[in-house]
Amino acid sequence: MKNYEVVIGLEVHVELATNSKLFCSCSAKFGADANENVCPACAGMPGMLPVANKNAIELGIAASLVTNSRITPVISFDKKNYFYPDLSCGYQITQLFAPICRDGRVEIETSKGTKTITLKQIHIEEDAGKLVHSRGVSLVDYNRCSVPLVEIVSNPDFRSAEEVVAYLEKLRALLTFAGVSDCKMQEGSMRCDVNLSVREVGSDVLGTRTEMKNMNSLKAIVRAIEYETQRHIDALETGCEELVQETRRWDDNAGQSFSMRNKENATDYRYFPNADLMPIVVDEEWINEVKSRLPESAHDKYARMTKELGIAEIDAKKITSSKNLSDIFDALMSKGLPAKDVVAWIITELLSLDTDENKSYDDISINCDSFAKLIELVNNKEINRTIAKKIFVLIYEKDIDPVAYVKENNLGMVSDTSFIDDAVTAAMNENPDSVKQYREGNAKVVGFLMGKVMQKTAGKADPSVVREILMSKLDN
Repeated sequence: MKNYEVVIGLEVHVELATNSKLFCSCSAKFGADANENVCPACAGMPGMLPVANKNAIELGIAASLVTNSRITPVISFDKKNYFYPDLSCGYQITQLFAPICRDGRVEIETSKGTKTITLKQIHIEEDAGKLVHSRGVSLVDYNRCSVPLVEIVSNPDFRSAEEVVAYLEKLRALLTFAGVSDCKMQEGSMRCDVNLSVREVGSDVLGTRTEMKNMNSLKAIVRAIEYETQRHIDALETGCEELVQETRRWDDNAGQSFSMRNKENATDYRYFPNADLMPIVVDEEWINEVKSRLPESAHDKYARMTKELGIAEIDAKKITSSKNLSDIFDALMSKGLPAKDVVAWIITELLSLDTDENKSYDDISINCDSFAKLIELVNNKEINRTIAKKIFVLIYEKDIDPVAYVKENNLGMVSDTSFIDDAVTAAMNENPDSVKQYREGNAKVVGFLMGKVMQKTAGKADPSVVREILMSKLDN
């Protein structure tokens, strides 16, 4: 059997974080009832002219900046013609001849080291609607029509599924931290078309290319690449199947891809300039204005956390993997809390709740004012960590005020040495075997005795005082 390599290029569609659609004032927000956010313009009614959304153009500029791309001085929009029920006008408004930018690059990290993925271009375009198939009929929801997107087109630089995942994760971080998009794949605001071919190792001739459309899960993308790669290799080795340039659908339940239609070329779409939209000048002043508003990037935040704040690299990497987690970190830090305490609470407590509920980091929601108050209560020794963990769950689930809750439920930490002394004495008297084991050299029983003392104080005793008194009595 010959040695083969896979060659992959990606087209990533990212929904821009605008309030309104690309060419009308309808809401672009996700989750509305079917056809709730539709007007004559985005429904394709004759005579309704599009008006470009300035915010969408600025988000396109931001996407260009964070991907190190060359911004086009004068951009324009074009019509991409094809007929499908979810396309109300019979054409899609997109950019072919003068996109927002070209020639970008994104650095990724894989198990084999650093690699540069080059971009052919990024262009701004409107989304199509959504078809809903039910009970033998197909219904059309036009809410998504004219929702603004950027399509980020890479060159065929990928050689493995690992590189694809690393790129998508890096792209997601770049765009979310810049405020370009929330990039929630589960909601369709980040989707990926995978263009794949196979060739012999050492060859510079590309093989027959197939495209898998609208992939919205990293796990599914990995499975699809592995399956399609093997399908291509089997076809080349055995001749059992003729490879043709086509669009395929990935069925994650079946674990295989299915042919949908022959893959079109650009000429099939009969692109021509959209005369309803004037060209837009993107000058240096506008670019610099957008650049000045860009927030701190994930890379810069990671560097600041590790170098200036002394946070462990593994923890900083986890926090900066999500814009939402990063925002929670910043909100807590703005309260003047020690960085290491903030990180410990996020990593140890917050993310454990996230794991229990099987949520994405982007879906975590917590009142950061209440969260900060809780950390302050612990740091000021007003409550102990055991009580704080229970209150934290209530903050997360019911958004309680921790200060009021501690006061109302008499949960303040007990540091009265005489009270704790009595609890320690009682615990030792009730567990003589454990005391004997300690004095015979078994230090592990200290934790058991500590637990017994904390039970007697309803969990409110200062653990450091408990330990000090307990060790004093054990060692005498």
